[in-house]
Amino acid sequence: MITIRFLTHQKWLMGLVAVSFLSACQDPVVENKPQPSYQSVSADSLELTDEYQFSQTFSGTIRSGNTTAIGFELSGKIKELAVDSGDNVKQGQLLAKLDTRLLLAEQNELNASLSQNKADLDLAKATLDRSLGLQQQGYVSEQQLDEQKGQLNSLLAAKTRLNASLLANQLKIDKSSLLAPFDGVISKRTHNLGEVVNLGSPVYTIIEHNNIQAYIGVPVTIATTLNTGQSVDITVRDQQFLGEIAGIGAELHPVTRTVDLRVTLPTSAQVINGELSYLNYQQTIANQGYWVPLSALTDGVRGLWNIYILSQADGNLFSIERRDVEIIYTAQDKAYINGAISPNEQYVSQGLHKLVAGQLVTQQAQLATR
Repeated sequence: MITIRFLTHQKWLMGLVAVSFLSACQDPVVENKPQPSYQSVSADSLELTDEYQFSQTFSGTIRSGNTTAIGFELSGKIKELAVDSGDNVKQGQLLAKLDTRLLLAEQNELNASLSQNKADLDLAKATLDRSLGLQQQGYVSEQQLDEQKGQLNSLLAAKTRLNASLLANQLKIDKSSLLAPFDGVISKRTHNLGEVVNLGSPVYTIIEHNNIQAYIGVPVTIATTLNTGQSVDITVRDQQFLGEIAGIGAELHPVTRTVDLRVTLPTSAQVINGELSYLNYQQTIANQGYWVPLSALTDGVRGLWNIYILSQADGNLFSIERRDVEIIYTAQDKAYINGAISPNEQYVSQGLHKLVAGQLVTQQAQLATR
């Protein structure tokens, strides 16, 4: 029994020694330290320019050269309406007529008065001729001759008055017909058939053809740089036109504080009276600066903005530097800036919300090799 226990204990010791020997033959365990990871950023180079294009847009309205509310020059009842809204008309075309029966009756009365006057004149002339013959024989006094001459002159004056009345009557008849003052289109009709209209009351509003103009207000500083006859870019809806300045206003609008420009559009322009129009004005400003995307700027302090500049740190690593800049001008998705920056410096063009000053970063390969 003792012998068996001794053998078992001896085997256990031999196994322990074998395990210790194998453990001593293995290499020691070495811990691997993790490599640091750096954020990759998009970067671009600052390019200095001496000037920039300053673009502004001013709004106005489209108006025909002649947009006229036309009516009769005298009152009366509308007898005929020859056209309606939307109709195209030619200069001199009949648009409407008044009832002229009273004027025609007055004309007949005047013609009758003229006929009577002619008869009286014939008699007065014949009487005067006879009296002149009798005067030589001493049968007619000077007083009688003076009275007959006065009567003849009175009849001649009455004839002149009747002719003037007849002419005025004919003018009233003519003006009872409303004619188109120019080629155009009827935009609105304001009276109906049979209505009695007052003197000067508009019956139609007519818009002239082929005389389209844009009226746009601009500041005085802009107006002084423009000249009559100069070509300018005009936008109406999605249409672009090359217009010509037909006139520049001579006074300042009391409310908008602008000067009116009158710009003539091409006759082929498909626009409607009253539409909005826009003047696209560009001016070259001499001021050194840099164009950068808006995504490269972040809020600063005291009204300034910040841009992140890449400063060489070690190998392919760059350190983030925050620089103060001023925005001089913005256009769509880019800004013209100047400040504590220099030409050819590398700046972060996007993703600024993920970065802080002093952070080490790398450049994206496709941008770093440009």
